[in-house]
Amino acid sequence: MSKCIDNGPKHIVLDLSQIDFVDSSGLGALVQLVKKAQTNGGTLQIVSNPRVTQTVKLVRLEKFLSLQQTVEDAVAAVPKS
Repeated sequence: MSKCIDNGPKHIVLDLSQIDFVDSSGLGALVQLVKKAQTNGGTLQIVSNPRVTQTVKLVRLEKFLSLQQTVEDAVAAVPKS
């Protein structure tokens, strides 16, 4: 993902809707990816599911991580440039 952020489009959608579990290291990696995307002038929209969203909300990162319910919602949240 880091190479994709460096070399790919400015705005990226990451679909985690099929992920059952995210631990602290996974959350840390997501935070780093969001920061890297922002540094490069882009965004990272994350498609989540209720289980992942619950974990993210426990550490109060839901707004920072730009969680979306569907891929369509994530694409719609990408800034138009």
